[in-house]
Amino acid sequence: MTMEMNDNSRICSTCFHHCRLLPGQTGRCRARQNKDGRIISMNYGRITALALDPIEKKPLKMFHPGTRILSAGSYGCNLSCPFCQNYEISQTAADSYTLSPELLAAKALELRKNGNIGVAFTYNEPLIGWEYIYDTAKIVHSYQLYNVIVTNGTVDAGILEKILPYTDAMNIDLKGFTPRWYHTLGGSLDIVKQTIKISAAFCHIELTTLIVPGCNDTPQEMKELSSWVASVDENIPLHITRFFPRYKMNMIPPTDTGTLFKLAETARKNLKNVFIGNC
Repeated sequence: MTMEMNDNSRICSTCFHHCRLLPGQTGRCRARQNKDGRIISMNYGRITALALDPIEKKPLKMFHPGTRILSAGSYGCNLSCPFCQNYEISQTAADSYTLSPELLAAKALELRKNGNIGVAFTYNEPLIGWEYIYDTAKIVHSYQLYNVIVTNGTVDAGILEKILPYTDAMNIDLKGFTPRWYHTLGGSLDIVKQTIKISAAFCHIELTTLIVPGCNDTPQEMKELSSWVASVDENIPLHITRFFPRYKMNMIPPTDTGTLFKLAETARKNLKNVFIGNC
């Protein structure tokens, strides 16, 4: 999606950053560019990782548990999380190869004999390359397979309207519940809340909150977070996961497991399905 300007620049409207790009310039996600007056997806069909994963790894605990799903990742991300677990592909234009929507969908169909139920768009931030998801997901549905999106939720509502009719499940990162923390990550809490509300009305969703020591680990924040999620739907599963030193936060110790269990207890006062991961 593109907004036109008078100086040959264009504004990308895929997410709230609304990067204003001169001809040839790339946005902060490193995957969208002004080319000949149009904003294009540079990572369209560019695959950096492809694996047949357990569905629980997405993580999805309440969507066809015990099955597997073909997981595809590209490169780029519109956030700048200093603890990113996949920074090699999310924060750089990583090495990749081309896989057309037709070929990815065909691979998913071929793997049905191995327990595959569809395609998961994951590993980097998939919605910055929403055009590829849109084209692939339609074919995947025609094969009566499922589409899953693992996302940070920082996307324009208009993009969601295009994608959600072909989406069966999502795991959305709810990285905390303060604007201050989201500002640190280069994101917007309000936009993510909007994504959760819209998506919950269309498909199965689960949420993940990574607990980072000293950043988003207070009982009060978890109380507010889980209370808001319950106002959308108290049955939405929440995964509370453990931080491990990584990327630019490799000097911070892992989250204390006792903290995770206490925060899960807090969340369970509002939500019916709370899971603890990475212990």
